[in-house]
Amino acid sequence: MNTKVNLAGVELKNPVMTASGTFGSGMEYSEFMDLSRLGAVVTKGVANVPWPGNPTPRIAETCGGMLNAIGLQNPGIDVFCERDLPFLQKYDTKIIVNVCGKTTEDYCEVVERLSDEDIDMMEINISCPNVKEGGIAFGQNPKAVEAITSEVKKRAKHPVIMKLSPNVTDIIEMAKAAEAGGADVLSLINTLTGMKIDINRRTFAIANKTGGLSGPAIRPVAVRMVYQTAQAVKIPIIGMGGIASAEDALEFILAGATAVSVGTANFSNPCAAADVIDGIEDYMNRFKVEDIKELIGAVK
Repeated sequence: MNTKVNLAGVELKNPVMTASGTFGSGMEYSEFMDLSRLGAVVTKGVANVPWPGNPTPRIAETCGGMLNAIGLQNPGIDVFCERDLPFLQKYDTKIIVNVCGKTTEDYCEVVERLSDEDIDMMEINISCPNVKEGGIAFGQNPKAVEAITSEVKKRAKHPVIMKLSPNVTDIIEMAKAAEAGGADVLSLINTLTGMKIDINRRTFAIANKTGGLSGPAIRPVAVRMVYQTAQAVKIPIIGMGGIASAEDALEFILAGATAVSVGTANFSNPCAAADVIDGIEDYMNRFKVEDIKELIGAVK
């Protein structure tokens, strides 16, 4: 039975990885599971300088998921390279570094800084607000998507994954723009913008007013967007959005995803990704699937 998948020349032992922002760099989770079991670890977003993040409260539970407005708090690329990378390199798993920024120059600075590091891929978070364009996210304008993808690709020494925002009218337009800019892989979806109001205090549950909705509630939207995108582009897709079990992951794979990311489920079950790996193997045994690639995009 073969569970290996290939993303732009990078071979993963299985299609399961962690979603950025839900796993840190794996340090806390390594107490619960062997990180070497994962196809890849995707790190929390890293910027060129430390970001303090948004004011608290920054998280609120919702029916079927959670809202977060962490604001991409991170220690910056220097601390990341000195502290987090050496830790991850001890494990037999692929390392995918998520990159965030407020300007194209910010992103490119991090990408260039990572060029000499021993990593496998970079995931570019284009749901960040573009400060030079009045705060609209890079990922909400197809011209901006193509432009930033192209600029990152010029400087990248590793394959580039562009992470798409679902907060758009047409996901296909964004996917095609990233592909036109030279993206090697796409990952989708990022969180959906949502809001929760505390009726007892008559105020917003999150200081930022809005936050990113993740968890099982968004999975049907994510599966639909992955399916649509897989029909429209020729590059591989990493599917994510509310995956908590092997059944959830297999939906994305059948819809056309080559790999999947487990995110919010990590908070309630630190072994969620390992459970998904076990469940995919059980499914393949049960249905006598010799190679995981037989399942990718196999929905009829």
